Amino acid sequence: MLKSAMHRQAFAARVWAKLIAHERRHSLLVGGQGVAAAVSGGPDSVCLAHYLAQRARALRLRVVVVHVHHGLRGREADRDAAFVARLAAGLGLEFSLLRRNVKGRAAHRRRGLEEAARAARYQALAGEARRLGCASVATGHQLDDQAETVLLNLLRGTRLAALGAMPPRRSLAAGVALIRPLLPLSREEVTQYLRRHKLSSRLDRSNLSLDFTRNWLRRRVLPLLSERQPRVREHLAGIAEQARSLKPRL
Repeated sequence: MLKSAMHRQAFAARVWAKLIAHERRHSLLVGGQGVAAAVSGGPDSVCLAHYLAQRARALRLRVVVVHVHHGLRGREADRDAAFVARLAAGLGLEFSLLRRNVKGRAAHRRRGLEEAARAARYQALAGEARRLGCASVATGHQLDDQAETVLLNLLRGTRLAALGAMPPRRSLAAGVALIRPLLPLSREEVTQYLRRHKLSSRLDRSNLSLDFTRNWLRRRVLPLLSERQPRVREHLAGIAEQARSLKPRL
């Protein structure tokens, strides 16, 4: 029992050190500013909301939990929104619910639903951040997402610059930055973080469908690569970091 408790404490200290080092290295959070946290209700975004709630107290941040309802998945999506509202209240954070007609947007612009949902989500988040006076929008992307993005870009055929995948910080809209505080954590570390803090999350069943290439990479390809190289996710994320550091030649 004592050994198990010590192990959990060591894990918590290691994860926290990773997050703080990443935050400071990339100047992700600035004391006194506002942050709009994009929270879907999935494990990563729940971890993000909890982490930002802790940092809000330390840095005097104003954190607003923002949930974008895409008008898809019927009652399940309604339950996601209600779950995120309760989560925000439990963490003592403000909550904002945004509704967008993704099906209509996809049909109008002749886009796939996944692409339309992503575009609608970022547009909504940027607009809400400006309305709230928040300097940044925070998302719950983590290490595995980064590795998947590198592979996805390779499959699609891409320039070297695109291997930089998801930077820790970039401009989202005029006066609003997009930040990714969880990038150094693996999906397994996020799962353990939730378990340690006794946090529940929602399951988006569309993430189980192998019809989407990202899900296929996540559920089939990366596990196979991990059998040969357990640190493949870290290596792919390292490639992304190196690609971002390269300066284009004139």
